[in-house]
Amino acid sequence: MAGNDLWKYCEAKEAEDVLRSFHLLEGTGVSDEKYLACLYAVSNHTEEHYHTAVIQKKNGGMRKLSVPGTLLRTIQRNIVKNVLCERSVSQYATAYRKKASILENARPHVGAEMVMKLDIKDFFDCITFQMVYQYAFPAIYYPPSIRMLLTSLCCRNDRLSQGAPSSPAISNLAMRSFDEYMGAWCGERQIQYTRYCDDLTFSGTFDQKEVKQKVRNFLHVLGFELNRKKTRIQFQSHRQTVTGLVVNEKMQVSREYRNQLRAEIYYCQKYGVSSHLNKMGNPAWMREDEPDVKRYLQYLLGKINYVLAVNPHDDLFCKKREEISLMVREISTQNNTHIS
Repeated sequence: MAGNDLWKYCEAKEAEDVLRSFHLLEGTGVSDEKYLACLYAVSNHTEEHYHTAVIQKKNGGMRKLSVPGTLLRTIQRNIVKNVLCERSVSQYATAYRKKASILENARPHVGAEMVMKLDIKDFFDCITFQMVYQYAFPAIYYPPSIRMLLTSLCCRNDRLSQGAPSSPAISNLAMRSFDEYMGAWCGERQIQYTRYCDDLTFSGTFDQKEVKQKVRNFLHVLGFELNRKKTRIQFQSHRQTVTGLVVNEKMQVSREYRNQLRAEIYYCQKYGVSSHLNKMGNPAWMREDEPDVKRYLQYLLGKINYVLAVNPHDDLFCKKREEISLMVREISTQNNTHIS
């Protein structure tokens, strides 16, 4: 039975009950009496609920985000939590889903002869209102009025907004057909494929031009295009990285990252954390003109745990984790004693 037929005889009261069951205003303080009025008021004027924010990219460039205000942001989070949470996404999508991580994205490509990385240009901005309506809120699950409302709540200027909490989950749904097709096509050719947001990774032994053309053609059908400037080909004879992790022989955090972390730990242990932070002169680690020693050590622990998540058998960082953890516990004990 087609989705439209399923909801053909759905009355307004039934549609309202379905909409209320989503609890989209949970945590907003809006009363039940104003539930529908609030949702439709926001959906009809979403532009008024966004502001522009600019953040710096890792490469030094700037990224412009459309960030929703508190009310719309809460609604979008509830859409993810109460509406989209049960929708399955492709196994090849390794971002924005449970148990997904850069490790899952990198692992299939370990030890490959060749790694090819492609990038989708203006990814979120290319996911249109119609795509969200079709793929995120399909007719088989929702009546037309609810599909339109939910889509309106998740889009800005008829596009998916980069900066909205609902956009990542929706992007995986919009890309599911691509992921499944490319995954099957690559599987037949012993090519490994994963997608982490707008980053596409292929590894194995294959014709680069053939794969790239296949990707370009399918993306074009969906309304996307490749960013030609970001195509990367990496061979075993050189360092191969996937989402920041080295994958030549085993998954590993880069040597530069590990060396820098070892140096930070060394200075803390040799000169003392406070002395090290004072020499750094970074105001981010100061609290009321005093070094925030505990917070900095917890930051180091986070970096150590990241290294060990990638390579749990790194003996040096296993030892350093114990040593830094002990320093954190000692500071906590001192603070508690001082308070008492």
